[in-house]
Amino acid sequence: MSVGSYFKPSAGGGMLTIQSSVADLQAFEDFAKLVPKAAAAAQRRAINKTLGWLRTHIARAVGRQERIAVAAVRQRMRAYPVSGRAASGKLWFGLNPIESSRIGRARQSSNGVSVAGRRYQGAFLKQVYGNKPDIWIRTASKHFSADDYPDSTVSGAGGASSGWVAENGNRFPLAKAKVSLEQARPHFDTWTHRAHARLLEILQQEFNFELQKYLKGTANV
Repeated sequence: MSVGSYFKPSAGGGMLTIQSSVADLQAFEDFAKLVPKAAAAAQRRAINKTLGWLRTHIARAVGRQERIAVAAVRQRMRAYPVSGRAASGKLWFGLNPIESSRIGRARQSSNGVSVAGRRYQGAFLKQVYGNKPDIWIRTASKHFSADDYPDSTVSGAGGASSGWVAENGNRFPLAKAKVSLEQARPHFDTWTHRAHARLLEILQQEFNFELQKYLKGTANV
C-alpha cells in the first residue's frame, strides 16, 4: 500500500517521489469505484501538476540561497511524470557542484572573473574543454582556494580530460570554478512534505472537477 510521498538521498543528489497515501484517497474511494478512469485521470493530473510546482519552488529556493540563476538550478532537475497506470511521479535533483560559468553572466577583468556576486581573483574565462568557456585558475596561483573550486580534479599528466591546458608551448595545471549545492540537501525532507500537502490540495480540485463532469453527465441522461 502507498505510504505517501518520500525522498531517497544518494551521493550525487536525491530522488523525490510524489504519490498519494491511502489516507488521502479514502475520501474519494466511493467516487473512484463508480468512475475509476476519471479517478485515475484526476490523480495523474494532480501528481504531474505537483511535480511542476515542486520543480519551480526548489529552483527558486536554491537559486536564492546560493545566489545563482534559477535556470541553472532547473537544469539539474529531471521530472518523471505519471503515465499509463503508474501511481507515482518522480523528480531527480542532482547536487554535484555546478560550473560557476553557468550560474550567471561571467565577466572578465584584469583582476579575475566575477559572476552572480562572486569574484574569482586570479581566474580567467576561457574555452578549454567542450564548446563553452569556463572559469579557470592555475593551481599554482596564490589566489587558488579549493573552496572555490570544489570537485576539480587536477592531474599531473597531460591529456584531454586531465585538467591541463597548453598555452604558448607550456603546460599549466588548472582547476575549474564551481559552486557546491550540498547545502540544499537538508531541505529534501521539507520539500517532500510541502509537495505532499500541495498534492492533496490539487487532488481535491481535480477530483471535484471530475465529479462535476460526472454529475453533469448523469443530469443529462
